Amino acid sequence: MKNILVPVGSSKNALSHLQYAVDFAEAVGAKLFVVQVYNVYTKAGTMIRVDGPIQRESKEFLDSLVSKIDTKNVDVIVKVLKGKLIDTLELACKTGDVDLILVEPRTNSIKDEVYLGKTSGKIIKQTNIPALIVPEGYVFKPVTSILLAMKSAIIKNKKALNPLKEVKEIFKAEVNLLLVKTPYYNDGDFDVNETLGELASSVTKSGNATTFQGVLEHYRSHNPDMLCVVRRKRGFFVKKWEKNVILKKDFYSNLPVLVLRGLK
Repeated sequence: MKNILVPVGSSKNALSHLQYAVDFAEAVGAKLFVVQVYNVYTKAGTMIRVDGPIQRESKEFLDSLVSKIDTKNVDVIVKVLKGKLIDTLELACKTGDVDLILVEPRTNSIKDEVYLGKTSGKIIKQTNIPALIVPEGYVFKPVTSILLAMKSAIIKNKKALNPLKEVKEIFKAEVNLLLVKTPYYNDGDFDVNETLGELASSVTKSGNATTFQGVLEHYRSHNPDMLCVVRRKRGFFVKKWEKNVILKKDFYSNLPVLVLRGLK
């Protein structure tokens, strides 16, 4: 894991999130890109040039944040980017060869019932970049146990598991695989191939209406300090990701959640 990208908004959790990002980057030996994305919408016929002031203020804001945290020995690069959020982040990740994007849950939402706000939800739902959702105020600690929750063990894109493999190897963590049989179950979904079998220390099978309900049922028995799920068109957050905002009643984790890109 060489490059990590952290999009920064104006949330009051920004400092805590940045410190976690630095601590995590130091532990995995990665470079950190701290970015803010802005877009300019003008009425037809207007000629006001606002790019300069916005870019300057955003850069000053990011520099101020970074100056308030302990950057340790991490190479932190600050960038202000113009464009549509998702397109710009995907281009930045491709250009910077980014392995992982760190996301705040609520960002600017002040509603207590919200887990992922519009911005964070959009990043998780609409990009195919491996992501780590870090709870608000969460202090970094080495990962010792990971619960990997899936409704299907079928893997066609083996590279999709790379972020999980790297976290496991770097922290010498134990990965426990939870296979959840939902109403969408197909024959062969529980056939664990060699790649996944070598990754998992244990395999638990459960029957639940959703993968998240399976996580709730088996969470305490595994006692993980990281949850890992898979981004699928018909996967973990099927209905929950139809809208960008995700409420805590639909999904919530007080632990970091590693979201892998699609396995198929």
